[in-house]
Amino acid sequence: MCNCHDNNSKKLADKENDDADYRNLCDYDTSVETRTASLMDLLKRVIEGSPFYKKKFAEAGVDISEINSLEDISKLPFTTKEELRDAYPLGLQAVPDEEVVRIHSSSGTTGSPVIIPYTKGDVEVWADMMMRCYKMAGLTNMDRIQITPGYGLWTAGIGFQAGAELLGAMAVPMGPGNTEKQLQMMQDLKSTALASTSSYALLLAEEITKRGLKDKIHLTTGIIGSERWSPKMRARIENELGIDTYDIFGLTEIYGPGIALDCSLHDGLHYWSDHLLFEIIDPVTGETLPDGTLGELVITTLTKEGAPLIRYRTRDLTRIYPEPCKCGCPFPRIDRLLGRTDDRIKIKAVNVYPGQIEDVIMRVEGVSSEYQIILEREGGRDSMLFRVEIENADDPEVNKQRSKQMNKAFHDFIGVSVDVECVPIGALPRSEKKSKRVIDNREM
Repeated sequence: MCNCHDNNSKKLADKENDDADYRNLCDYDTSVETRTASLMDLLKRVIEGSPFYKKKFAEAGVDISEINSLEDISKLPFTTKEELRDAYPLGLQAVPDEEVVRIHSSSGTTGSPVIIPYTKGDVEVWADMMMRCYKMAGLTNMDRIQITPGYGLWTAGIGFQAGAELLGAMAVPMGPGNTEKQLQMMQDLKSTALASTSSYALLLAEEITKRGLKDKIHLTTGIIGSERWSPKMRARIENELGIDTYDIFGLTEIYGPGIALDCSLHDGLHYWSDHLLFEIIDPVTGETLPDGTLGELVITTLTKEGAPLIRYRTRDLTRIYPEPCKCGCPFPRIDRLLGRTDDRIKIKAVNVYPGQIEDVIMRVEGVSSEYQIILEREGGRDSMLFRVEIENADDPEVNKQRSKQMNKAFHDFIGVSVDVECVPIGALPRSEKKSKRVIDNREM
């Protein structure tokens, strides 16, 4: 495993002395030849065992004998979330029933849920990828990992647990909510690592600060994901909990959390290219974009058995870094997610993404990480109220100044005018899962 971290933040200069030990951990085969062979095997498997891809390839006139390299994958059609929903319940299954050991599902809040069957091999690969993430974050079998994401059909909780058990660490499977119990177990069991959404990590951090418990907890590491979180939010979580955080990425449709993680340099997320092929495309034209260019992430699951996906459009916006990471890990990297193609806000003919809003927040001193957007339409005209937490919000002069600064920053850096309401720290809703930051009343 490519371990870029020795239990707390490991600086690049400190790593030079143990490069030999580091290389011994980098024993996964990421060669082009092996990945090409995996792609060939995947195409053969889906043609033989997946009714979904048999039909899809036949309709697209695909001849898999024409696919001879990783670059040739651009000749294959994309797979979309809508197609996965249409395949409900088990239309994606590509192996016989007796080989399916588990199913997971997306929430289905905007349509039919997506059901993903897993084989024993899929479960083992997923656990191994999760273990790699823990190792990259510097965790060992001496750590105690408090797992707060949900269990059940959702992939999160059980994925974090399987990786912890494979690592040999102590899993504390709390699941979501019940903050009182979370804090009690965190103290009594001396949890050293927290697996959480960023929203719940912030809620826990604020509660620990409020109750004066910082000296009574033993956390050193946070494995945080499931939603985009800003640099300001990350800094607040790290400062209030006294931990290093690692950004984890995953999708239910692919495996779940654990398909990518940032190393101790926090300069992009390493993804496990021996199991996954990442592409970046233009979200409008579908054209494949060169490394370093921002676009939509497309994923092919090279080794997945139960429900393999080929050129799956994730709707996540990022870029593939063309250069290797200075940490020495051979696995390639993507940038932290800017947002999603479907969480774009269109206001007054301007497209606004969460990442742009977070960049604006970073530019104004005294502004917290937490914000809420309320969109309204009256008389055919759209308006946007931007509510944001600030320090000293009760001081009228400070409030007025921050509101003016935020409005100017939106105008200068995004090109849209908004109404700004500054509120005290802690005034906006907190969540034990994911924060709902955009309330669109225009279609209600």
